[in-house]
Amino acid sequence: MKLKQLMTVHADLQPPVMIGAGPFGVRVVFAVSGGTFEGERLRGRVLPGGGDWMLIDSEGAGRLDVRIVLETKDGALIYCQYPGVAENPQAAQAAVERGKPLDYGETYFATQPRFETGDERYKWLNRLVAAGEGRVVAGAVEYRVFEVIPG
Repeated sequence: MKLKQLMTVHADLQPPVMIGAGPFGVRVVFAVSGGTFEGERLRGRVLPGGGDWMLIDSEGAGRLDVRIVLETKDGALIYCQYPGVAENPQAAQAAVERGKPLDYGETYFATQPRFETGDERYKWLNRLVAAGEGRVVAGAVEYRVFEVIPG
């Protein structure tokens, strides 16, 4: 199996909404206000209105539940949904608040993007298996998304 970089996604976030402790953990909602994505075969903008309905478990790991819409430069709309795990999200946020964005791999931050589109030019995404790694930067998150290639 090989990984080929598909794109880098930069998603701007509004300040988090702390729902608080519930029966499954601490719920925190991050609304996406925009952003960009760029790769060899994909580029465009992240539309406002998506978000992450993160659940922080009893061990401090954030369980991601993200849904965003991508709009390519040529007008195609692509729905992207992904679960993931971000270890120690509070420490990551504290580093950013101190003016030190995290680098990829500095904390465990992994995702499993899945794409849906009806646009003929991008239907190949509907069958794609992808994996991503994330990092926290000031007011945003960034992901390197990779296509999983068998063999």
